Formats: sequence, C-alpha cells, structure tokens
Amino acid sequence: MLDHASDMRDDDRAEPEPFGAGALVPYLKNAARAAPPTKQQAYKRQALSRVRNFSDRYDEWKLSASAWFDGLDLAPDLAENIGSRRWFRGVGTMLGLGALALAFWPNMTPLEARPAMPADEEIRDEFRSQMIMPLALGADSGRRMGPTSDVIPLTNAPERPQIELVATLSEGDSFATMLRRAGVSRGDIGRVSALVGEAMPVSEIASGTKIDIVLGRRAGPDAPRPLDALAFRARFDLELKIAKQGEDGEGALTLERNFIRVDDTPLRLRGTVGPSLYRSMRAAGVPASAAQEYLKKIDDHVDMDRDVRSTDEFDIIVAYRRAATGERQAGQLLYAGIDRGGKPKTQLMRWGTEGRFFEASGVGEQRRGLLAPVPGPISSRYGMRRHPILGYRRMHSGMDFRARRGTPIVAVTDGRVVSAGRAGGCGITVKLSHGNGLQTRYCHMSRMSVRSGQNVKRGQVIGYVGSTGLSTGPHLHYEMYRNGRAINPASVSYVTRSELTGTELLDFRQQLIKLREIEPGAALVDLEPLKTEVEEPVREIEKIDNAQEID
Repeated sequence: MLDHASDMRDDDRAEPEPFGAGALVPYLKNAARAAPPTKQQAYKRQALSRVRNFSDRYDEWKLSASAWFDGLDLAPDLAENIGSRRWFRGVGTMLGLGALALAFWPNMTPLEARPAMPADEEIRDEFRSQMIMPLALGADSGRRMGPTSDVIPLTNAPERPQIELVATLSEGDSFATMLRRAGVSRGDIGRVSALVGEAMPVSEIASGTKIDIVLGRRAGPDAPRPLDALAFRARFDLELKIAKQGEDGEGALTLERNFIRVDDTPLRLRGTVGPSLYRSMRAAGVPASAAQEYLKKIDDHVDMDRDVRSTDEFDIIVAYRRAATGERQAGQLLYAGIDRGGKPKTQLMRWGTEGRFFEASGVGEQRRGLLAPVPGPISSRYGMRRHPILGYRRMHSGMDFRARRGTPIVAVTDGRVVSAGRAGGCGITVKLSHGNGLQTRYCHMSRMSVRSGQNVKRGQVIGYVGSTGLSTGPHLHYEMYRNGRAINPASVSYVTRSELTGTELLDFRQQLIKLREIEPGAALVDLEPLKTEVEEPVREIEKIDNAQEID
C-alpha cells in the first residue's frame, strides 16, 4: 500500500499531457448518438424501415406463392400414371398453355418499313409525273401542261381509217360477248354469229382462240365502227374468214372456209429407260402430259421399282396431228409398252369408248390394285347394324357381297393361307396374310379350294360362295385386317376384271398390230406441201428465187 501511495504521489507530480482537437472526436460522436434525431433523419429512418419491411414481405409472399404452386402440381410428368387425375390435370395445363400461346400468336402481315426519304403528296406527284405507264391500261401518269392562248381547239379530231386488233376468247366467255368487248356493233355481231354457225356451232369454239378483227371508218361521230374483216382458226383443220364483198369493201359480209390438210399418223417414240424413265422420255421428245399418263398406266400394272430395269426400252404411241400449215397437236396416250431384250414385256393399248387400257392378251386388269373377291354387288357395308339372325345391334366388321351359290371367290392379291376351315358363325372360312400387316378373311363358303400354309396368287380361286354358319342366304362376308385390327374394306379401292372376247378381241389385236407397225419418229417429219398449198410470191425477187430453184 505504501508503494502504491508513493506511485500515486509520483503521478500527481508528473506533468499533464497537452489537450488537442483529436481528443474531442470520440466525445462528439457519442454526443451525436445520444442526441435526439432531427426531422430529416427521422424521415430517412422511417423510409428505410418501410423499404426493408416491403422487401421482407415480398420475399415471404414469393416463398408462399411458390409453395402454393408446388402444392397444386400443375405440370406433372405425362409419361407417368397415364389416365389418373394428376395426369389429366397435367393435360389441362398443357392445353391451356397451348391455347394461351395461340391467342398471343403474332400476326403474319408484313410490316411497313420506314421509307429512305420522306414521301409526302408533293413528292409522290413529282414521281408520278416521271412515270411511264401503258395508256391501254388506263394510265393517267406523265407531266401535263395547261393550254395557253396559242392553242387552237380542233372541231373534230381525226380518226384512224381502220383499227386492227386481236381478241381472245377467254374461258367461260361467249363469242358474242367477246366481239362486243372488242368494239363490234350489235348488228355485225348477229351477222357474224350466223355466218360462223353455218360452218360449226359457235359453242364449240375452244377457249383461248385468237381472233383477228379489222374495224372500218365510222359513218358518223356517234356511230360504231363497222366490221371490215374477221379471221380465226375455228378448228385444227378449219380456218374461217369473214370479209365484205366487193373491191371497195362496201358489200355484205361473206364467209370463206379454208380447210387445212391434216395428217393423223400417231407419234411413236422409243428409247432406253436409263436412270430416270420420265427424263428419258422427255429427252426423246415425248410430251409432258403423255409421259405422265404413261407412267401412271405402267405403274398400275407392274412394279416400277422392281420390274423395270434401266436397260429396258420404253415404247410409247400418242395420238398426233400435223397440219399442212406447220402446226402440231399431241393427243391422248394410245399405247404404252416396255421391251426387254428386243421383245415386248408389257403391252397396254387404249380400247373402247371408256378409254380403258387392255393388255395384249385382251385382259383389262390393273395388277397393282386389289381385285373384288366376287363380281356381285355389295348388300351390307361395314359398321353397326342389327344382326338378321341374332336380332340385336352389333358391329358388322366386314362387307357382304351378294352372289349365287357356287360363285368362285378369288384372292384380292398375293398372299399365304393362314387358316382354312370352320370358324363358328362365319362357317367355312379362309384367312389370307398379304404381308405388311394386311390380312383378309372370306366367310360363309360352301367349300374351299386351298389349305392352310398354301401360297396363293392374285385372282386365284380360294373357295366358292355358300351359306354356312350364321347366314340367311348365299353371300360372301369379306373382312380386312390391318395389324390385327378390323378396318373398313371400302377404304381400299378395287378394280374389276374385264376381258375382251370374240370379234372385239380380234379387232383389238388387229389395232395393236397396226400401231406397232408405225415407224418411230415418222410423225415428226413435216408434210410435203401440195401445189395448191404453195402461195404465189408477191415480190419479184422471190419469183426469181423460185424460178432458180425449179431449174
């Protein structure tokens, strides 16, 4: 204690430290903290507290909303629990979002871009004054100047003595309407229609026909122009000309028929199939329409991918007409053939009023389609119906063909017999498998002609019509299955089998021989002009040239 007291006395005797401004800073800070806040500080603290409270509340609301949406489970995995309530809720969410997306789908109308330079009315008028537009289409462009006092108005504007124009008969238009639109008067239209009607019906003039018209001078200011001449190609072999009689052209209108010599030798073209049959035919000069029809008919009878080789030769004959004036006209396909090794492999010729194609043997059959199992009419179709024996409605999973007992039943296409025998209410039944999941079944047979496991060809007889099983009379119940499920047989197109016999078959073969005797490319040679068809030259220099050629 004595030591401590001595230390204190020593401290009291020590010199005091100097007092500076830095020593007051802590005291001033503590005083500022202890002092009450000013109004500005109070408002600032209150605003900060509100922001912090709103941020905390927004975070709490976001967490609660997220938890609520998680509890709803609006987007479940649709690959799980298919058919459950949760799965249907997910489907509803998907459909709703899809509808919302379609509702907000953007419009596809083009957006108008901002022009590179301002385009007001004055600038548009200036551009329009520099434009060049056809007057025949009603143009009103170009720079115009107002008349001055030096302009002398004309009492009557001079007219052309004649107007030559070409009018076209459009599709759906009439001959009289076309002439009226060209400026022909009503009286001349009646006379022209009567004259043309003497040569051919006016309604038979093909659309697209171009008509040369010459209109004469008006008799008065308000009178229509009279018709001086009219000429057009009425048919491929006929040209009609209507003109006024007399040297001065003041007589009545008369008709002049100019029959044109036409050769109807069909056009035959041959060539190698190559990598592309269509391109090879077009390169050989076959018209596009005939080439497309050729491919369609050949494809109906053979498999183009497997049965036609690149080394084969195509043989095509088309109806063809050559006019002495040089025009040519290709018609419909007459013959379609494929040759292999110099011998015909496929021969198809158009025959009959219906224009059907028949093979060289006289059989008109499309081998790529399905045959009708029997030639009878359909008495009952696929769908729900009242069973005629059981008396209640049930699904009729096939088609019933009405036919006599003993009528042969054929396979609609190539296949293999899956089963053959009695099958309950279907009676004696044969079921065929045709590959690619396609099967057919033939019920109520009287007897079968195939056995299980046997391969059958298209058109081969597999049984005969009867009335076995649950049946009210002789008919064929025909069913078709795709991958084990019954389908409507009417959804598959059938082709009927037709065959030429007797004198018609002889005429068919004679026509086929006649077509195959045509030389390829013979119809492409120009016709030799007759002496009556050679026009006398008008200019003297042309007469001299012709004389030198004759010498």
